[in-house]
Amino acid sequence: MNGRMTIYILGRMLGVEALVMLIPALVSCIYQEEGWKAFLVTSAILMLFYLFFGTKKPKDSTIYGKDGFIVIASAWILWSLFGALPFWISGTIPSYVDAIFETVSGFTTTGSTILTDIASMPKGMNFWRCLTHWIGGMGVLVFVLVIFSLEDKNTMHLMRAEVPGPETDKLVPKARDTAKILYGMYLTLTVAEVLFLLAGGMNLYDSIIHSFSTAGTGGFSNQNSSIAYYDSAYIDGVITIFMILFGINFNIYYLLLLKKVKDVFKNEEIRTYMGVILTATILITINIVKTYGSLFKAFRYAVFQVASIITTTGFVTADFNVWPEFSKCILLTLMIIGACAGSTGGGMKVSRIIILFKSVKRELKRLLHPKSVNIEKVNGKKVHDETLQGVYVYFIAYIIIFIVSILLVSLNNFDFATTFSGVLTTINNVGPGMAAVGPVENFSAFSNFSKIVFSFDMLIGRLEIFPFLVLLSPGLWRRKF
Repeated sequence: MNGRMTIYILGRMLGVEALVMLIPALVSCIYQEEGWKAFLVTSAILMLFYLFFGTKKPKDSTIYGKDGFIVIASAWILWSLFGALPFWISGTIPSYVDAIFETVSGFTTTGSTILTDIASMPKGMNFWRCLTHWIGGMGVLVFVLVIFSLEDKNTMHLMRAEVPGPETDKLVPKARDTAKILYGMYLTLTVAEVLFLLAGGMNLYDSIIHSFSTAGTGGFSNQNSSIAYYDSAYIDGVITIFMILFGINFNIYYLLLLKKVKDVFKNEEIRTYMGVILTATILITINIVKTYGSLFKAFRYAVFQVASIITTTGFVTADFNVWPEFSKCILLTLMIIGACAGSTGGGMKVSRIIILFKSVKRELKRLLHPKSVNIEKVNGKKVHDETLQGVYVYFIAYIIIFIVSILLVSLNNFDFATTFSGVLTTINNVGPGMAAVGPVENFSAFSNFSKIVFSFDMLIGRLEIFPFLVLLSPGLWRRKF
């Protein structure tokens, strides 16, 4: 382990956060709010850390594999701890634990909240709250790579630790160039959504923060009733489309830029992703049509919530807590499946689900035909044993952490639906759950201990478990693997 290089990178990452703090500070000034002071104080503290630790590069700049996991896990924790300070210093969120919960929920693009009156929140603070979604959607490290240059021999260890999915591929040879391409596409889609929302009558401020939340598949809004506040089929439609777009692997967009349309249609993950959305929408529409008395309304609310849940965005246009049990069970299933690998969405990822199903199918074939040779393929390519093992281990670790979290949160003595869905929605970075943490409720009633457990689940879900497990590993302080 190269401790000095690890601290150096973390120092530079905190320096980037110091600069980012100036954006919501400016928004607070524009709206003549006092919040700019809290942002400047936090920015100054972060800049001190940058000056002490991020300015002098160590002679040995090598980063080992485990260093990437340590840097990423530590960076997300530090960005969250410092990112919570403006809420706490300004008094917007008086409890620091609550402020941490809200900030972690922002950066991990979960969208769960402890706030009971979002509409009364200062605009500068709400802007920062939604900006955390936009930054966290593509990843803290990818964001930093666009601004600060690191040696390319080191950056893939970092990107591998942060980019969600069973495999991480560079779009181009240099990781920093990959980061720029990703953010170019990310920014283009975000701006496009802002323009479409403006065309629908939404004001500029609301259009920007809701585009931030959609792009990061986070779900924070400045309205207590989320997107339902606007009661507009057009706005629902625009956000639905963009939620689905941001839930797609960004490699697909790169293939489109290269005009490799055939490769896009051959992609097994995107076909499955769109198929699940279509099937879930049809089933829920049929199931809730009597509730709304109109096929169009049933479809409008069904497709929005399906897109919102499978992409783990968490926006709401209807209280699905009152929907029939069949529809709620479908939504819970979508929480687990999640979006595509390499997207801004959370969950287990469609690619992992495909691999798990194919593994079951292969095992059945092996039992029926013991001497047969079955090779597992996705998109026509062989899935390597290393990838398969990673998927199996991830699934086992996911189940263990999920069960332990339920046991810990159950100490609050809430009903099972609340406890179960609360853990499920946070570990999959979805946002709303069921019962007392449903789409029109929040997490404020939980104890500080439970909020810390939820925060841990959100972080571990966003970084897909292993970076945080590395921090607890006995071999952490060995010099090399």
